[in-house]
Formats: sequence, structure tokens, C-alpha cells
Amino acid sequence: MPTRNTLRTKVRNHPLIDLLFSLKGNPRTQVFIEPLWGIPHSLIAPFSAVYMRALGVSDIQIGLALSIAMITQMICAFFGGIITDKLGRKKTTILGDVVGWIIPCIIWACAQNYWFFLAAMVLNSFEQINQTAWVCLLVEDAEEKDILKMWNWISIAGLLAVFFSPLSGLLMFRNDLVSVMRVLYAIFGFNMLIKVLITYRWTTETRQGIVRRLETKGQSLATMIVGYWKLIPQVVKHSGTMRVLAIMIITQITALISGNFFSLYTTGHLGIPEAYLSYFPIIRAFVMLLFFFVIQHKLDRFRTKAPMCVGLGFYMLCQLLIIFSPRNAIWPLLLYTLFEAIAFGLVFPRKELMTAVFVDKQERARIIAMLTTLMMVISSPFGGIAGALSKLDGRFPFMLNLGLFVLAFAVIVTMKQNPGTVVEEA
Repeated sequence: MPTRNTLRTKVRNHPLIDLLFSLKGNPRTQVFIEPLWGIPHSLIAPFSAVYMRALGVSDIQIGLALSIAMITQMICAFFGGIITDKLGRKKTTILGDVVGWIIPCIIWACAQNYWFFLAAMVLNSFEQINQTAWVCLLVEDAEEKDILKMWNWISIAGLLAVFFSPLSGLLMFRNDLVSVMRVLYAIFGFNMLIKVLITYRWTTETRQGIVRRLETKGQSLATMIVGYWKLIPQVVKHSGTMRVLAIMIITQITALISGNFFSLYTTGHLGIPEAYLSYFPIIRAFVMLLFFFVIQHKLDRFRTKAPMCVGLGFYMLCQLLIIFSPRNAIWPLLLYTLFEAIAFGLVFPRKELMTAVFVDKQERARIIAMLTTLMMVISSPFGGIAGALSKLDGRFPFMLNLGLFVLAFAVIVTMKQNPGTVVEEA
């Protein structure tokens, strides 16, 4: 029987736990405060559309607001790199949290009609500017050997938030939905205010952020926009960056399809009761937590290529389980949830590691902004494409996913550089 001290030592020496003690500076702050966003967001997200409908917003108005917000997000993503270089990573992150989250949360909490929601969703699009700056603030001064584990913790923060999501449903049973949502949005806004204050107090501008602020000082907006075009040959000629873009687009499209059509197909075509749907995210989160703490660190001796290929193989298996699942059978969906959780744990953190390694460190902000914009532009039509496919046959969107994962597998298999825990130059 292990003693209490032995168990404590094993926990303390676990690579993920050890990272929390060894991280310093911006990475430490950013990892520790991530739950301030993740937990309230998970409480609110499942009920946001229902909240809008409860206040008299029609389905057409909801769709119109989402479309307008998508256009605004693309514009913000495009300018994210310019603003991040001009103002710096720290200031842009703070500005994005204030404009993109705190103010919208106040509007959502006080919403009365469609126009309140439209204003909040447009302002929330500024979060795309924040995203570019936040990634730079997180990784630019970090040790490359720590980046994979840092992204593991970012994923874990999101997973822990899932376990809080039933609280909102419990509150809905005891109070009316509108009152609960107003309180939750107010709490969300307060959490983001705390996050902003911590970011202001305990982060510093990155070394590369200082360099880019000096380089862009005095440059006009038009000059910096033209600078994007000068980066295009650099991005196109760098095979690593192009692979990052391909993986970003594929994972965005497949997540869009799975997120929107899994529940529709399982309840509509496979005859699974709607009440079961609430259990799948919790099962997924539990499996992923086990994976991150029990298995992930044992894969450190492998570089990016092999684990990502295995993860994409699991994603392909998931699509086959859905496509060939018999009606009224729950076990294929449980296997789907298990394999999808493992696949995410293998693919997502390593995709972010690829971004950190393959993107030019001197132009990180603008290139990430460019890649994000291209990802959004290319992936945005696939919601409609998947909808049209689903109308023909509920299995067709998952067949599309299968083809995309095969393509992603080919992208990774043919990758010459293989980033891992040993520092490599892009």
C-alpha cells in the first residue's frame, strides 16, 4: 500500500502538475486564469439561443444575427494581427476582453429585444482580435518544450468547465430561464473583469511584442494592410505553415459538422432519446481528463507526427461508427464518444504546437491573423453544404467528415519536419 507521502510525491511529480509549479511569467498567468472564461461560458452556451427566443427573437432574426456576427468576426480576425503589433500583445488582449466580452455580457444581461442581441454579438466578434494577441502572449516567451503541456492545460480548463454545465440546467428547474440567464451573464462579465485585472497586473509585453511595436510605430493602417500581401509568398512557400492552415481548416469544418449534426442525426435517424444527449459531453470530458493525466505525458517521447496520425485514425473510426450505427443502439455512440475524446487529446494540442513551431516568430501575429481569416472564409460555407447533405441523407455530413480526416492524415504523413519536445526551427 502506497503511503500518503508517496502518493503526494507521485502527484507532485506528474509532468502536468510539475508544469504548474515550473511555469513563469505570461504562460503561468494565462494558464491559471483560463477557467475564468471557460466555466461561465460552458454554463451559458447551451441556452443562449433559447434565451434569445424567450425574449421574442425569431429564428430568422437569430440566423441573421449569426450571419452578421460571422462577417464581423472575419473582419476582426483580419485586423487582429495589425492591432496586436501596433498596441502590443498585452494591451490587445485586455482590449479584446473588455470590448469582446465584458461589454457584451452587460448587454446580454440587460437584453430586451433583437437589437440588444445583435449589438452584443457584433461586439463579441472583437474577441477574434483578442484571440490572436492571447495566443502570442501565451507562447512567445514560453519554452518550446512546455508548449504542448500548456495547451493540454488549456484543454483541461475547458473540460473542467463541462462538469459545471449541469448547474445551469438545475437553476432552470427552480427559476425562470430569463432571470437565470441574466444572472449568469452578469457573473460571466464579472469573471472577465477579474481576468482583465489579473492580465494587467501579472503579465508583461512579450519580447517579440516590444520589437513589433517599435517596428510598426508610425506606420499607417494602409501600409500595414499592404504588408499582409507581402507575407503571402512567405506563407505559401513555407510548407509547414501551409500544413498548419490545412489542419486548421479541416478541424474547423469537421468540428462545425459534428457539433451541429451529431445530435440531429442521433435523435432523428438513430432514434436515441434527447435526454441522453446531455450525458455525452460529460462522458467525453471525463475520458479526456483521464487521457490527459494518465496517457498524454507518456507520449512525450514521440514527436508530433505519430500521435497526430493515430488521433486522425480515431477520428476516421468515429465517422464510420456513426455512418454504420444501427438504429436504437447506444453502444456505437458510447464508442464514438470514447474515441472522439482520445482523438481530440492527440490532435488539438499538437495542432497548436505546429502553429507555434511553423509560424514565423517575427511575424507571428500577422500570420496567425491571416491564417485565422482564411480558415473562417473557407470553412463558413460548409455549414450550408453539410445542411444540404443532411437533407439528402443524415449520414452524408459524416461521410464528408471522413473524407476530410483522410485528407488531414495525408497532410501529416507527408510532413517532413516533425516538431516535438526538442527545439526545432521552423
